Amino acid sequence: MIYLDAHATTPVDPRVLDAMLPWFRDRAGNASSVDHAVGRRASEAVDVARRQVAALINASAKDIVFTSGATEADNLAIKGAIDAVRGRGDHVITVATEHRAVLDTCERLRARDIRVTVMPVRGDGLIDLAQLEAAIVPRTILVSVMAANNEIGVLQPLEAIGRLTRARQILFHTDAAQAFGKVPIDVAAMSLDLVSISGHKIHGPQGVGALYVRTRQPTVRLTPLFDGGGHEHGVRPGTLNVPGIVGLGAAAAICGVDMAADAARIGALRDRLLAGLRAAVTGVHVNGSLHARLPHNLNVSIEGTDETLASRLEGLAVSSGSACATGSIQPSHVLRALGVDPARAHGTLRFGLSRFTTEAEIDQAIAIVQAGVDRLRGERSTRNAATPRRS
Repeated sequence: MIYLDAHATTPVDPRVLDAMLPWFRDRAGNASSVDHAVGRRASEAVDVARRQVAALINASAKDIVFTSGATEADNLAIKGAIDAVRGRGDHVITVATEHRAVLDTCERLRARDIRVTVMPVRGDGLIDLAQLEAAIVPRTILVSVMAANNEIGVLQPLEAIGRLTRARQILFHTDAAQAFGKVPIDVAAMSLDLVSISGHKIHGPQGVGALYVRTRQPTVRLTPLFDGGGHEHGVRPGTLNVPGIVGLGAAAAICGVDMAADAARIGALRDRLLAGLRAAVTGVHVNGSLHARLPHNLNVSIEGTDETLASRLEGLAVSSGSACATGSIQPSHVLRALGVDPARAHGTLRFGLSRFTTEAEIDQAIAIVQAGVDRLRGERSTRNAATPRRS
């Protein structure tokens, strides 16, 4: 199986696994049990990982709160910040192409009398900064804009957004699950207050993530989602997942060294994939900006196909652009927000490349897609020819 679904998850890097394994057995300990050497050793390992994660986004180690993943981090960032600053306002701004972890969280806020503005995007997937500025009102307390989209890979202009929010003393959150470790993120240069991070998108383990919470100039306060202890600066209670946290730290440290080279190599493979698809198949349309885009992402709609295309590509793991909702197949909310024609959107493939993707796999993937498209188009043509036309 050729795996090109790295936006869903990535295989653990062997170096990460090597770093994690001792903490399951030989060095097992509770990082909160610091009365003895075993617990202190676990606590020190967590501190190392905290520094490794922080270094990748130019943050301080004390700004990092470990979570179960980016979804929990999104919830903690948005709900926790709103609860902490509710007296200052009641308005939140986000974007139509956000991950459901952000959109559903904001929707839940409406039941608590928080007003939510969902910004549209242009046809290339980018927000209009002038529209964002116009949407800000005196009661706005939080703006949440994804760093890199999980479907179309589009990179939003975080630095420009940060200038807007910082000038107005509005909290700025970004879901960086897809961007962290793949493209540079600098919390100082981008004026970020809250950043959600995931481990399993960068060849780290599943079930672990982090939230960057600015602790200085200005200090961001959060109300915990859960009760049960003073872990993680009193913001996120619960026994720490030491092996997972060690793995996240190791994955971040590897990205710190290899990110630029990985991005250049993977970007070249992505361009090879696109050129090959266009040469092999007619009617290939790229969804979202190719300029402001993760090197790891290619999202295309292919004319004359449908939502079954991804499942027909034997030997190739990719995602489709459709989702089952209320018993019917609908294009994803991201493609709808871009205004992609529904008929075309159904034949969408999302390719996610990773550190381990090879040139040979790209070439094989092109051949598999070509065969799958030819087969599907042939079947559709046969069905259409067999359907009697009305006179």
